[in-house]
Amino acid sequence: MTLGATSYRVLARKYRPQTFAQVIGQEAMVRTLSNAIETGRIAHAFILTGVRGVGKTTTARIIARALNCIGPDGTGGPTVTPCGECVHCRSIAEDRHVDVIEMDAASRTGVDDIRDLTEGVRYRPVSARFKIYIIDEVHMLSKNAYNALLKTLEEPPPDVKFVFATTEIHRVPVTVLSRCQRFALRRVPIEQLVDHYRHIAEAEAITVAPAALGLIARAADGSVRDGLSLLDQAIALSGSGSGAAIEAAAVRDMLGIADRSLVFDLLETVLKGDAAGALDRMDSLYEGGADPLMVLQDLLDLTHFLTRLKLAPEAGAGDPLEAGERERARPLAAALAMPVLARAWQMLLKGLEEVQAAPSPAQAAAMVLVRLAYVADLPAPADLVRALTAGGAGSPAAAVAPPVVVAAVAPAMNRTAGVSPAPTAAPSIGGRDARGPSLAAAVVPTITAPQPASEASPGAELAAMPQSFAEIVALFDTRREAVIAAHLKANVRLVSFEPGRIEIRPTDAAPKNLTNQLGAMLGEWTGSRWIVAVSQAEGAPTLAEAEARRESVLRNEVASHPLVRAVLETFPGAMIAAVRERFAAADSGTAAAADEFGDDVGDDGAATEEDSS
Repeated sequence: MTLGATSYRVLARKYRPQTFAQVIGQEAMVRTLSNAIETGRIAHAFILTGVRGVGKTTTARIIARALNCIGPDGTGGPTVTPCGECVHCRSIAEDRHVDVIEMDAASRTGVDDIRDLTEGVRYRPVSARFKIYIIDEVHMLSKNAYNALLKTLEEPPPDVKFVFATTEIHRVPVTVLSRCQRFALRRVPIEQLVDHYRHIAEAEAITVAPAALGLIARAADGSVRDGLSLLDQAIALSGSGSGAAIEAAAVRDMLGIADRSLVFDLLETVLKGDAAGALDRMDSLYEGGADPLMVLQDLLDLTHFLTRLKLAPEAGAGDPLEAGERERARPLAAALAMPVLARAWQMLLKGLEEVQAAPSPAQAAAMVLVRLAYVADLPAPADLVRALTAGGAGSPAAAVAPPVVVAAVAPAMNRTAGVSPAPTAAPSIGGRDARGPSLAAAVVPTITAPQPASEASPGAELAAMPQSFAEIVALFDTRREAVIAAHLKANVRLVSFEPGRIEIRPTDAAPKNLTNQLGAMLGEWTGSRWIVAVSQAEGAPTLAEAEARRESVLRNEVASHPLVRAVLETFPGAMIAAVRERFAAADSGTAAAADEFGDDVGDDGAATEEDSS
């Protein structure tokens, strides 16, 4: 083995920043720390948070150098530009300074480890100006370890500083966060990563195509270290010793991603409804080395890009890859309707989960493309509703609507994509409020328990005498006795009722003391004596059973309506997800309003719409 091979340092270590000026993408943090050091307003504890590879540990070491640097002549003080030449700067850079203690909390999580640390806090620094404790992955500490650290962290000696780093800030106790200055390191933008990697490639005398740098920067996902590791891998793959340039095709092969132009072709083929052509293109990508999961991820990214481009024509201007794709994407974005893009996004998102869980990712990805192609030529729900309701007098849509209408019709294609219909954003049957890509149609309610005029509010001293068993249940709901109200609905059969006397037959699931509680609470709330008797008679069905029976009748009535049948026939495999009733009474005022289907009723006595699904 050659000496060069044994002494090689990976790019992530070789080009680790040594000063604040070399840290990229964290301008706000650098400015704050620089001002604090220059003015002498240095906190005793810092906590740095962010995704992996954005510079948390590197920043902690720069802070240690900045606070302990003494300059080349040995007379300097804390500085935002460590010299890198003094004994402290060199020792810290080489990870061998006795007063800069680094601890990995992922492997030393116990209270004993923290006690050893706090014991050392009592002693003054051996040679440096400050003793610096750097604790990486601090969220991994145990609860007892945090408790052992708290007092020392709040009032450390003046020559001790703490710097914590974590990727999961939400797992750090608030008591620790409140004692630290917090800095959130953000993901580094793609354009900054591309520029940074280009400078490193030039320093290494490596030629890298701009498109290849863009692919590496995008795959890095905001992490400088991840991108440098990929750049190292790309250099090894291309054989940089021969002087060959690193091309985008080599990086695509390395990452297992498809050519972006081929992803465009695949998406266009799928959205044209050409399932056979889409499968052929997918097979070609797979045989060329593309990962099926990455292909679906690219389709998802492209769908998102097209949606952004449709809403904001300047989308992707900062991304060197997307900026070059806008010309091809513009006509595709203009041709695709927003409901189609939203439906494709939902189905691809669900498809990613299926591919990850499937024993054969290639087969799962193919099935996702088949589903997308199948729904490509189906109309948007809003267009379907308009077409159905715009028919003439002889069309099914012109038939008189029943008192109930479909609450939510979930087409089979939407169910396949794993999307549940949104109950509050469903388009109106009348077509006046058909919105976006939601594949749900509007509908109407369940009958709620009657609200008695005599019902007392929770703040009233006494409630009026209930005149029915349903009013008693409503009273318990109003008084926030939800458990008893639930038992009265589900586990009590009413035998007879009159104000002041109830005869019931509890089911086996009812509590043994239910009758005693019922009589005592009613007497307390109404100021009158109540007799609650247990009977062996069969009694009426429970309120829950009556509600279920009523809902079954409503579903049958809805399913037989011509408009609903037309929707179900248009979307094979669709189902009625829920039913709600629009009006509480079928009087003349509500009957007139019922013809409007999608309009809420005002003060004419009709109930306003309330989704119960």
